[in-house]
This record gives sequence, structure tokens and C-alpha cells, in this order.
Amino acid sequence: MTAASISQAAFAEVVGLSPDKLSKSLSGVRRFTSYDLARIADFGGTTVDWLLTGREPLRPDVAARTSASSVDERGRSQLKDLVERFTTAHEVIDLLGLSPRLPELPGVRADLKRYVDQGAALAEDALAALAAAGSPTVSDLGTADLVHALERAFGIDVAKLGLPDGIDGAAWQADGFRLIMIARTKVPTRQRFTLAHEFGHILARDAQDLLTETHLSPGRQKDLTEVRANVFAAHFLMPRSEIASWTGEKGITDEQLTSMVVHFQVSPSALAARLTQLGLITSETADRLRGLTTQDCHWLTGQSDLFEARKTWSLARRLPFRPAQLLYEAYLAGDTTLRPLAAYTGQDVDRMRELLEPEPAPPEDVPSGSDMDEGDLVFQP
Repeated sequence: MTAASISQAAFAEVVGLSPDKLSKSLSGVRRFTSYDLARIADFGGTTVDWLLTGREPLRPDVAARTSASSVDERGRSQLKDLVERFTTAHEVIDLLGLSPRLPELPGVRADLKRYVDQGAALAEDALAALAAAGSPTVSDLGTADLVHALERAFGIDVAKLGLPDGIDGAAWQADGFRLIMIARTKVPTRQRFTLAHEFGHILARDAQDLLTETHLSPGRQKDLTEVRANVFAAHFLMPRSEIASWTGEKGITDEQLTSMVVHFQVSPSALAARLTQLGLITSETADRLRGLTTQDCHWLTGQSDLFEARKTWSLARRLPFRPAQLLYEAYLAGDTTLRPLAAYTGQDVDRMRELLEPEPAPPEDVPSGSDMDEGDLVFQP
């Protein structure tokens, strides 16, 4: 009230309280409800947590790392704005006592010292956890279904957004939530590999600060945590046990290679790197495979329609559903306003109110006449 330079009566009106109720709440006779606090926080441009505790909201800085060096200040600001939406939503959910309990995550095995071995073992543990949760094999999951599986089994919110130029993905984990953001793109295999790469960072606990990734090049990273995340992604998306079913006495044919690109939903370059690492193809075959595109492989296997469907999904915008659902349920229960939900979804609050609270349509006049009076059906083509 002091900062806004308005009277207590005017403040009460703005936040939807009677002057008497506000006076009693300020003097400790009456408790503020969660709805009261939400309205006050909205008006004051702060958070309920700050009103209750004086703590400043937790906000990450973009980690200073090589993979983010090509992102300019405008891009960093845009990324922070996106993260703000998620952190604010989770703060409201937590203060309302609605935060779901996050499942335990596999972690890096303490007995493994080499980062390559850690990434491979972490992928095995993640695949085992998915199987225990009843999920099909990863190669049998489209990226949309894989996203749902990660959210269910590991409590990771996955968003697909228009990220700043130069960023393919980002990951951040805090006490209350785990977040992966992947960029919308025309290259579905890059998006899928980025998803798996960021998932590896979450499991390895690398994302205590906000991590951002530029275009990932499997097998070419120098940072050891990046190497581990790349190894994890390769083993997670292309498990050795599944690749073995494609190999015969004469090795892997060119026709099988293109089919594997489609089956595992990875780029020819990623598949070439994985098969070379396993010693299943020669360097000449790997170079020949790298000369193809993902679209080429779909075309050569007669599945161009499947490629277009995958590309359409990879271009679409997606917000994690669980935070939106919890905020909407809290609004219906009268525990908060529409503003947190509108901020989370990027919608104008008045427009959202129109959608969720439409004015009832006026009753239509029923025309008189013998046909209508008798209840005859009227067919209008």
C-alpha cells in the first residue's frame, strides 16, 4: 500500500476485499485466504511466497558454457522470460500445497569414473525404469509418446517452444520441478536427440543451473558432461540389444541402414556414430550413411508420409499439461485467480476469462406454427 501510495480502503477495493476484512486481516484478527494473497500478489507485482516469507523468487541464470556462447543477450533475455513462466507457475502450485511428489531418478553410478561409461550405464538404468513403468521400448514410441512417458515415469515437464535462435534445448531442475525445453524445428530427429540429451543432463544432475544447448553434434563435444549426455542419448535411443537384431552374418546392408534411421527415429549421422562405436560398420559405410538426410531415408523406405507427420509434430507448440491442470483446478476451487494460468499459457487474462466463463447465450425465440408445435423435425442440408 505504501509503495502504491493508495489508501487502505482503495487497496481493499482493488484486491477484492471489504475495508473491514482487510483491516481485520492486517491486524491479525482474520487470516488472509490463499485467494486474497493471490489477488494482492497480482496487484503488487510480486509472489505469494514473497508476501509470506520475504524470500525473493528463485530464478536461474543461463549457465556460462561454450554451448551457449553463440546466444546473444536478447536471446538470453527471451530464454529467461520463458523460464519465468514455468518457475512462477510452480511457485504458485507449491504454495497452494498442490505440488505432486516427484519420483526418484536413477543417478550416475559411483563406481564408474569414465564419463562415457557413466552415460552408457545411466541409459541402461533409464530404460529399465521405463520398462518397469510399463512403457514400450523407446524405438516403438513416437517423440510425442516418449515425452508423455518421461513426464509420467520421471516427473519431468517437457515444453516444445520457439526458443531463441541458436538454442536447440535447455534443462533445469530445482527442488520442486524438473524442466526440459526443446525447440520447435523442421528436423524431428534433431529434436528427439536433443530431448534425450537433456534427459541425460537431468539424470546426471547437471542441470542445477539452467543449461542451454546449441546444435548438438554427436561425438564432437569436448565438455565431459556433454560427452556423457551424448553417450546417454545414443544408448537410450539406440540400445545395443535392439541394434543386434538388425545385424546378420554379412553385417548390415544399405537397405537396413535406411530402415534403421526410420525405426530408431535418429539422424543418419547419429546412427553412423553409434554403429561405428559398436564396430558394426566401416568408416566408408559411415561416410556414405552421413551423406543421406533423414528425409532421404524415409523416402527410400517408402515412408515419406511418416516423415511429414513427424515434422508436423516437431513444429507444433507444446506446454506441459500438469501445471496447467493444477492451476485450473485451483482456480475452480477458488484458491487462486486466473492470472497464474494465463501467465503460464501466455494468454491474455481477459481473453482466458471469456473462454472459461462465457456469457450464457440468450434463449432463442421459438417460431410458432403447426409444424413446430407438433414437434416435426426440420432438415437443413
